[in-house]
Formats: sequence, structure tokens, C-alpha cells
Amino acid sequence: MPRPDRRHFYPKPDSRTGEGLWLYGLHAVRAALANPARKVKRAVLTGRAVEEIGPKLLGRVRQEVVDGDAVSRLLPAGAVHQGVALQCDPLPKRDLDEVLDAAPQGRRHIVVVLDQISDPQNTGAILRTAAAFGVAAVVVQDRHSPPESGTLAKAASGALDSVPYIHVVNIARTLEQLGEREFWRIALAGDGDGSLKEAMPAGDVALVLGSEGSGIRRLVRERCDASAFVPIARDMESLNVSNAAAIALYEMRRG
Repeated sequence: MPRPDRRHFYPKPDSRTGEGLWLYGLHAVRAALANPARKVKRAVLTGRAVEEIGPKLLGRVRQEVVDGDAVSRLLPAGAVHQGVALQCDPLPKRDLDEVLDAAPQGRRHIVVVLDQISDPQNTGAILRTAAAFGVAAVVVQDRHSPPESGTLAKAASGALDSVPYIHVVNIARTLEQLGEREFWRIALAGDGDGSLKEAMPAGDVALVLGSEGSGIRRLVRERCDASAFVPIARDMESLNVSNAAAIALYEMRRG
């Protein structure tokens, strides 16, 4: 096992690009290193993490082997880093039309649209579920949505580098564009007109989810073709939005 090098564990900002983004956790770092679109700068990690990640992925980045406390000092307090932090650039911005044009054919395309969901833990959990069910893209608005961050990447458990995370200026306009591409747009809401199973079409679907506080905004909901709910026990007020997303995506792939 490599001996810890305690001389260079503090981040050194790049004079041209700034310090960049710090990702942490084994799944998030593995996925970032495996993503050719991700520009990586340096990995700061323990000897144990070197063994966990392996030489193939680490071969593309400069490494500094340190102890766990040194990794912790690079990151926000309480970050569960599993002995690894990766300094990198944010992912390049992607265009929704280009992503959908390149999506594999042969089964229903699903796009998840998040309307003002600001909690990175919820958004990360939705990204993780989106990866599990083969979602083509997760769309968020430039404002009122979590930016790319270590917290988001850790919650997504690697999915941030496998599911296109697309920021748009106007959610309502994006839903109009999806309608032009013959996506059936479903607003998932507790007061929906029917169950999700009843609202499901045969073709492509855009699933719209709103914040747990204010829900889906009126103008966004008006751009949807249907509204639907996930049936739950009457004594339960609502589901966490990431749990609702998981149930809905399972239902969409099952149908």
C-alpha cells in the first residue's frame, strides 16, 4: 500500500480556471473518472481508496495519497468521502434536443422534469433512480435548482456522470418543446386527475415533479397533458419527492 504523502493535501487553485469542483465518495469519483466528458485535475485519496478505485481509472489523473483526515480538510464538514476527493471541472452544458436525438431507440424515452426542487439530496436521489430506470435526461431550471456540487454528486451515487443533467432557462417552454417531440407530459401531484397507471400513454413521457412545499407551478402544470397521483394510504399526507419519483419510474418501465 502506498505511504501517505502529507506534504500536498491542500487544494491549489488553478490560475486559469480557479479551484474547480470537488467530488467525493467512491461511487461519485469512480463515475467521474470513467466519464470521458469530465475534465479531471487531481485526486486526493487514501491508500485504501487507491485499491478500491484501481489503477485503470486513476491512470488519467494526478494522485496524492494521504490519510483520511487530510481528505476531510478539503471538504465541507461532515462530508462522507470514503477516503477520496477529486478536483475537476463541472460537466459541459448539454442540449436536450441533442441528448434525445442520440438516445437509444427501441423503448419508451422518459425525461424527468424537476420544477424548483432545490434540495441536492432529493435531486441526487432522483438522478440515481433515473440511472436505474434508463431515463434519457433530468431537466432543471437554471434558477431554484441545485448546481453541480460534491453534495449532489454524492447523493446521486455516480449518476451525475451517467444521466444528462440539463439546465434550461424556462421549464414551461421546455415542456412545449417536448410536446412538439410527441412526449406525453404528466404532472405528478397529490391532487392529480387519476392514478399514474391510468395516465400512462404508449409512447415517450415527460414526468414533471414539483417541490414538496409549493408543488408544480401553475404555468408549468398548464403545459402538461395530464396530471396524476401515486396511490398511497389515506393516513399518509404525501411521499418524499424522490420516493414518489422512484415509484413513478418503476411504474413507467413496468407498463
